[in-house]
Amino acid sequence: MAENRITTIIVGAAGRDFHNFNTVYRDNDRYNVVAFTAAQIPDIAGRKYPAALAGKLYPKGIPIFEEADLEKLIKKHQVEEVVFAYSDVPYERVMSIGSRATAAGAHFKLLGAEPTMLSARSRSFPSAPCAPAAARARPPARCPDSCRKWA
Repeated sequence: MAENRITTIIVGAAGRDFHNFNTVYRDNDRYNVVAFTAAQIPDIAGRKYPAALAGKLYPKGIPIFEEADLEKLIKKHQVEEVVFAYSDVPYERVMSIGSRATAAGAHFKLLGAEPTMLSARSRSFPSAPCAPAAARARPPARCPDSCRKWA
């Protein structure tokens, strides 16, 4: 395990944040993810991202806190890096969270597409073109017959 792991909080909404964790941070001994924060899903604060999904570096899971507590969490855990992982918020919200993180003493980071992409050859993570629409209430995609095997 790396000596000086980068203490990290992932800010998200129980979707993109968990995906980013699994593709970039899970079993990555350069980082120590101390918390997820969320604001869009009712009653998610106080829960944990389960140890069974979090990997060997997080045998107790990872706690989920209210996004309103971001500055307190940064100070309490001496967080070095806050990773933004919402996919459907306006620019003003992104930069507001970034300003809060940097004012509290952490770096603010947006992950690029490359490190978070899944291989098209992987059958471990089937795509979900027929999944329910996200929280923005956009209409669901029409499910072609070719994807019915995933439903």
